[in-house]
Formats: sequence, C-alpha cells, structure tokens
Amino acid sequence: MPTDPSSTVPLYILIAQDFLGLQNPSPPQTAPNPPSPADPVTMSTTTSKALDAAKSTSQQAKNSLKTMTEETSVTTSSILHHPYTRTALPFINGGLAGMTATTVIQPIDMIKVRLQLAGEGAKTGPRPSPLQVTRDIIAQGKVADLYTGLSAGLLRQAVYTTARLGFFDTFMNLLKTRAEASGSQIGFKERAAAGLTAGGLAAMVGNPADLALIRMQSDGLKPLAQRAHYNSVVDALSRIAKAEGVTALWSGAYPTVVRAMALNFGQLAFFSEAKNQLKSQTQLSSQTQTLTASAIAGFFASFFSLPFDFVKTRLQKQQKAKDGSVPYKGMADCFRKVAKDEGILRFYRGFGTYYIRIAPHA
Repeated sequence: MPTDPSSTVPLYILIAQDFLGLQNPSPPQTAPNPPSPADPVTMSTTTSKALDAAKSTSQQAKNSLKTMTEETSVTTSSILHHPYTRTALPFINGGLAGMTATTVIQPIDMIKVRLQLAGEGAKTGPRPSPLQVTRDIIAQGKVADLYTGLSAGLLRQAVYTTARLGFFDTFMNLLKTRAEASGSQIGFKERAAAGLTAGGLAAMVGNPADLALIRMQSDGLKPLAQRAHYNSVVDALSRIAKAEGVTALWSGAYPTVVRAMALNFGQLAFFSEAKNQLKSQTQLSSQTQTLTASAIAGFFASFFSLPFDFVKTRLQKQQKAKDGSVPYKGMADCFRKVAKDEGILRFYRGFGTYYIRIAPHA
C-alpha cells in the first residue's frame, strides 16, 4: 500500500505550504485564441464611416467657432456704436492722452512751478535757471522729488483734460453738422469759440486737483517745520478742506478758468487752423503736419496763457496767515503787485520750460 507522501513531510512544512498557497496551485491559464482576421470589406466600411464622422464633427466645430466669432464681433460693434459709448469715447480718449502726457512731463511742471515762485515779492530777487532749480530739488531730497504731486497731476488730467477735449470734440461735431446743413465750412472763429468754451467749463471742475498739485509742489519751499508733507492728492484735498474749508478748494478758480480759456484758444484753435493750412499749402506728410501744427499751437497757447498760469500758481500757493491776511486778494491784485514789485517780464519767466510742458498736450 503506497504511503501518502504528505505523511512523511513535517507538519510545519505543510502549514507553510498551505499558508503560501502551494498546496493546491491554480492551473495555468491558457492564452486566449487570437481573433480571427476581419473581413477587408467590413474594415473598409468601418474606416470610411469613422472618417466621415470625424469630418462632420470638425465642420460642426468650425461652424460653431465662426458663429461665436461673428456674435462676439457683432456684440463688440454694437457696444462701440452705441450712442452712449460714442458720446463717452472723446472724454475717455482725451483723459488717457492727458494722463500719459502728464506722466512724461511732470518733472518739467515741477520746475515750472518753482520758477514762478522764486523771488516772490522782490524785483531784484533770485533768477534761477531751470537747471539750477533741478539741481536744488535733487540736492534737497532725491530724483523722485521731481515727481512730487504726480497723483494730483493725474487726477487733474483725468478730470480737466477729459472734459476739455470731450467738450471740444462735441462742440466741433455740432458745428460740423450745422455747417454741412448750411453748406458752409467751419472757420477760425468757430474753432476759437469751441476751444474757449470747452476750456472754461472744464477748468471749474478740475480746480481742486489743480490746487492740490500746486500745494504739493510748493511744499518743499517752506521751512521744514512748516511743511505739510502731503502723502497723496486725496490726503492734500482732505487736509485742505478740513483746515481751510471746502470752498478753499476753489481758490484761484477765476485765473484758472481764464488761463484754461487762453490755453485752449491757442492750443485747440491754432492746432486745427495750422493743420488745415499745412494740409492745403504744403506737401508735408500727415505725421509731419501734425507735429508742426502741435509746435505752432503750443507756442501760441504758451504765449496767451502763461501770465494767467503765473497768477494762478501764486494764488493757489498762498495760505492765510494767523491774522487772516493773504499776499494777494485776487487775480487783479496779483497782476498789479507782481507788475509793480517784480516787473512785467516776471509773468513770462520760464517761458521755455512752460512751452515744453504745454507742447505735448497740443
């Protein structure tokens, strides 16, 4: 009788085999039979259907994308051609252009203000040059001090220039419509009237920001203990309103309005007139005509507006003394005292600097 092999194996070996699964190994799995070769006709039909489906899906995607693009274009076009949008665009474009120019010329504006305030009240006072003023500003602080009041300058342009160019463009469109209806052309008189009106309306709105700019730029001329050290245009406006009253934000508004009207008279009217004359009388390129017209307009704008800008700076810089007195009682008083104490030519001090400041805005 045959002996059971397992009986001769030690018990612990049997237990290990049973634990490891070696007692009853699973039968080997047979490899699946390879698929039978497909029918060539069936494969060709299936491939053709797959290609047709892919082409159909691709065409649907293209049509959907085209439809979305057309809808987006129509929506964008409808927004841009909406009456409210077309009305607002001149204001937006004017404001962005003015703010960009302000960022570039802010140091020049800083130097211009310091030149106008130098030697105040003395006919034989100091006559610093723009280079000397620049050196003094940097020596007292740092190069970044040339950008003092930039936030106020940007706010002024966002408010004043936006309204100024927007109003001028609106007035010119009305004048063009009226001229076309009557079969006539817009002349120098109409351009000048549009420029004067646009500048005057915008100046009143932007006066608080203009005042804050002058206060921030002139703060460095005071003794250290008396300086306000404004942090921003918001800080300047709030502190001025709190200390001097809200109406103080419109100090110097009268010369600001007159200055704006004179500035726009030279800037906008002469630019349009010069551009028309250059276009009809010369063969210059369009870009050269624009640059030349800007230079001409900038000169006349500087010539007409600088005396008023000078008085505006003096009036907006002044603050009441402890007894409530101020150096100048108003625009006429400032003109009279400066002409008497400092000379007529003092109104045109720094003309070159002022011209460089004005030209980019023309």
